[in-house]
Amino acid sequence: MAHQLRTAFTKNHKAFALAATSTATLALTLPTSAKCDDEILHAPTYNWDHLGLVASYDCASLRRGFQVYRQVCATCHSIQRIHYRELVGVTHTTEELVAMASEVDVVDGPNDEGEMFERPAKLSDPLPSPYANEEQGRLANGGALPPDLSLMVKARHSGQDYLFSLLTGYCEAPAGKEMMPGLYYNPYFPGGAIAMPPPLNDDGVEYEDGTPATISQQAKDVVQFLNWCAEPEADSRKRDALTYMTVIGMTALATGYYKRFRWSTLKTRSITYVK
Repeated sequence: MAHQLRTAFTKNHKAFALAATSTATLALTLPTSAKCDDEILHAPTYNWDHLGLVASYDCASLRRGFQVYRQVCATCHSIQRIHYRELVGVTHTTEELVAMASEVDVVDGPNDEGEMFERPAKLSDPLPSPYANEEQGRLANGGALPPDLSLMVKARHSGQDYLFSLLTGYCEAPAGKEMMPGLYYNPYFPGGAIAMPPPLNDDGVEYEDGTPATISQQAKDVVQFLNWCAEPEADSRKRDALTYMTVIGMTALATGYYKRFRWSTLKTRSITYVK
């Protein structure tokens, strides 16, 4: 077998050399777009307090983040998986959310006459969408549909790090980078060109607790709120896990002590064989 391979290579060594040369030439002549895209800047890793093993969400930050979403993000993006009732005790009280929901009219029905009607929203209704349907959303944004933010932290690599970097990463395009009309440069967005204008500005919102509303503060708060939207059960899951591990640890200690107590007489006895 080895002799046959050596014979075939000897007869066709020119063809093999030509093929290798062609491959190398093709690799050198490929456009740069076919290589790894080095225009994307990967988001750095930030130390989020709520990601600790026994850490919980900061309700004050969640309240501020919900305010940023309502006043800034809600004009284009929806959070359809979150209902008003889920925010009770997290960002606002029941009375505050009832008053907030009553300001929104939702379409309901049909009624006894078979017609749809409008009514004030209730705690059981989801947060309102800025557009009635997908077509209206695309029409208002030049053909691009703003994504729903309910699971955005889960839908993007690096999650909250990417969103924070995206919101705070708008800057001038570098020399040689041509931007099409209506696009903005953001090195954290794939391709560097994003249709969403910079959403945050210093003092763009006025926090109720007097916190300075810098761009980074607004980005931190709204990203933490979106993280809660993606995992509203995170705090209860950590609390239950801590309870289960405590019970398992106490059970293991009791079981080990009982085992030593029951077997101690058998392990320490001496057996003597007598003829």
